[in-house]
Parts: sequence; structure tokens; C-alpha cells
Amino acid sequence: MQNGHCLCGDVQYQFDETQAGFGLHCHCKDCQRVTGSGKATVILFPMDAVTIEGEYKTFASLGFEGSHVNRGFCPNCGSQMFTFVDEIPGQLFIKAGGMEDTSWLNVDTTCWTSTARDWGPSDPRTAEFEKNPGL
Repeated sequence: MQNGHCLCGDVQYQFDETQAGFGLHCHCKDCQRVTGSGKATVILFPMDAVTIEGEYKTFASLGFEGSHVNRGFCPNCGSQMFTFVDEIPGQLFIKAGGMEDTSWLNVDTTCWTSTARDWGPSDPRTAEFEKNPGL
């Protein structure tokens, strides 16, 4: 089991890293805006492999290709930790930056290379997709 938390520690989570689906770097404009960076690095998990303690809020938006995205964040410090996509039921993405230990992590996919910034290019060591990889 692995752990993670928001910046202030009010929201903490545990997850079974052996249940991780895949890791991906997303360079879509929404991920750039919510992270304030060139990309978000997220790992897909089944919801039953994750335990969340503390209350978080969600912000709902429509993704570039019409998906219904709900981003989970700490209402106190604003840290983004989770992404729930309605079209991928029973799963959630956890943002890698809040994880205590990432030595086990394997990021093998990059999506939205079409909107990657010149100063934050995509990772050519991963499978690259101009848009969503068709999850």
C-alpha cells in the first residue's frame, strides 16, 4: 500500500499500487490550466483500490472531446489530487505529484501531444497520442 495527501494534509489517501492501470502524461489545455504547468501526470486506479480520508470538493467540466470530468481537490489548500471521468466508471486517476513514494511508478503513455508546449514537450519514451488514447 502507498500513501499520498494534499499540501496541507487535510485530505489523505491510500492506494494499492499493484492495482494501477497505467500512468500517463496529459498535455491537454485543461490539465495545463489546473496544474499551472505543461502537463498532469496521472495514474488510473479502480475505485475499490483507493481509500480517501478527509473531505474533498470536485469541480465538473466538459473535456475537449466531450467527456465529463470531475477534478477532486482539497477545499483548504486547493491541491488537486483526483480526476473522475464519467465515461470511465468505477475508475479514478490520481495525480502522481501528491504520492509519497513514486519509485514503483511507470508512465508509459503521453496524450494530447497536439497541445504540448514547446517549453514542456511530450516524452518520446512513451506511446504518444495527438489527443486521447481511446481509453
